[in-house]
Amino acid sequence: MTYSIVTHLCRAAALGWLFGFAAHPASAQAPGLGASLELVDPNVLRVCADPRSLPFSNEAHEGFEDKLAEWLAAKLGKTVAYTYYPRATGFVRQTLNALKCDIIMGDARGNELEQTTNPYYHSYYAFVTQTGRGLDNVQSLADPRLKGKHIGIIAGTPPATVLAVNGLIADAKPFQLMVDTRYDAPSSAMIAEIAAGTLDAGILWGPIGGYYARHAPVPLTGIPLLHEQGVQMDFRISMGVRRTDQDWKRTLNRLIAGNQNNINKILLDYGVPIVDDKGEPITQ
Repeated sequence: MTYSIVTHLCRAAALGWLFGFAAHPASAQAPGLGASLELVDPNVLRVCADPRSLPFSNEAHEGFEDKLAEWLAAKLGKTVAYTYYPRATGFVRQTLNALKCDIIMGDARGNELEQTTNPYYHSYYAFVTQTGRGLDNVQSLADPRLKGKHIGIIAGTPPATVLAVNGLIADAKPFQLMVDTRYDAPSSAMIAEIAAGTLDAGILWGPIGGYYARHAPVPLTGIPLLHEQGVQMDFRISMGVRRTDQDWKRTLNRLIAGNQNNINKILLDYGVPIVDDKGEPITQ
């Protein structure tokens, strides 16, 4: 059960469930508690989270965002509490901006419903296939060997555009982007089909592909998609806070800057492929 990552990594442009929210503009200034009282409870790290979205979070606190929350709470001398809501339309409105919690552990920049901290990791979309089946050295979706292959894709994500441009979409199998994660797990289902051989390959956001490939019953290879034209395939991920919470954001930025190695270790323990500012892989 391996997830090998080809060298010189980079990261890509509209992450499945994460980036669905950036397209919904804020209709009004997000609510807040005022500059003198930014947090719902100053003694508790109140986390907005999805109840069933591994490798990110779940109600059993088994995801890497759960581990990051525990680490962050310890650094701040706080306990941890969670407000759960599926990462679908309405997530920010029903959690962070409803003043039920104070931090979203992972989100891409550009979401107008919140403000984001400095990034704490940088990852990418990856092409995932069975090791030793003839596609584990594909470097681009323009590779002619992919013609006629059945490739899994999360509908509405950037790689879908690249598949269409390369004439591969007719044979692709779409998996739904916006789901209630309490009942559906499209990324896990895609990995299961790749492992079973009913799909030749799939394209997943690196943290998701890395985690599920690590738990697959057969060896899988993940290849960073670094050579696609016109579509961003890598992203820097930050923590999200209310737009009014400036002091809280500065506190988080200081913790990220001073503890990047500790954060990286948590990510790597979950098979999250990460790169540095030069696009070089971080392995320890």
